[in-house]
Amino acid sequence: MSTAAHLAALHEQGFTLLPGVLDATGVASLRALMDRLQPIHWDYQGLVDDHFKCVFNRGPEWLPYLDLPGVIELAEAALGEDCHLIGMTAWQSRPGFIGGDLHVDHLAMELPENLLADPAFCLPMQICSAHLYLDAIDADLCPTLVIPGSHRSGRKPLPGETHWRGRTAEAVLCKAGDVLMFRSELWHAGSRNRTVDRTRHLLQVHYGRRMVAQKFSPYLDFRFNPDVVAACTPRQRRLLGDHAAAEYD
Repeated sequence: MSTAAHLAALHEQGFTLLPGVLDATGVASLRALMDRLQPIHWDYQGLVDDHFKCVFNRGPEWLPYLDLPGVIELAEAALGEDCHLIGMTAWQSRPGFIGGDLHVDHLAMELPENLLADPAFCLPMQICSAHLYLDAIDADLCPTLVIPGSHRSGRKPLPGETHWRGRTAEAVLCKAGDVLMFRSELWHAGSRNRTVDRTRHLLQVHYGRRMVAQKFSPYLDFRFNPDVVAACTPRQRRLLGDHAAAEYD
């Protein structure tokens, strides 16, 4: 699929799958990086899952995942050529991981569903997330669940809600190296790891429009790694926040 076709899917379905973004060698390299991570700041290590935040700042070896071919072109088409990174999290989910309920990541404002149902109305995107899977995702290895078209609901799901317009959540099954891109208004959820011996390795890359704040914890104490900044390409510097001056700067 072309970037234009993936962009159309984001508008129509709220998500799109980009196959083969990383090959087997790339998957192995990223998994090795992830396996070496140690917690700092607001990172979380639990009994069945680990979250490592702002991993782009760990070293220059993480920079290629800011602007993977095919992914960055789609992010820029969806959010503007001046979009930037708002977060990057490495996430490992081991056997016993539970997942979560249907939710949206960000809803800029509630809108009437009848307005959003009009095919002539195009709802602009503010934030998109790229999920880069480093394992083959089957029904047992905590696939991401999505309700197609639910970004047009104009609201968040209610507690315990499992349907929208008669549609239930569908599991996104994919191969290692595939990327699921979805917009922040899409109703989605994590699901259980029902395996006995497999861990899901996932890199989340979150992109926002220029005016969406970057989420670099621990915020006031965050400092860019000078080795990372020195190794950036011009596009990567922009993604990290090196923008041209604008109205509020």
